[in-house]
Amino acid sequence: MRNKPDDRRDNVDKIQYNIDKTIENVRGTEELIEKTDDKRTKETLTEKNERREEALDGMRKEIRDEAISKENGYK
Repeated sequence: MRNKPDDRRDNVDKIQYNIDKTIENVRGTEELIEKTDDKRTKETLTEKNERREEALDGMRKEIRDEAISKENGYK
């Protein structure tokens, strides 16, 4: 059985989709933080958003790398 060749043509689109969804989650969580009075819940949600922001940084770097590779024909 042969492995499929690495098809990276849609990686930029996939990463952008993940970025968009993560930003939506951050915003939704920020709304929840504003609405809740529970201190522990606020802390948990704030920590979750901090991890999402770190993930966004990584995805943004990855999308730049992929865009450059795409422009260069994935060489």
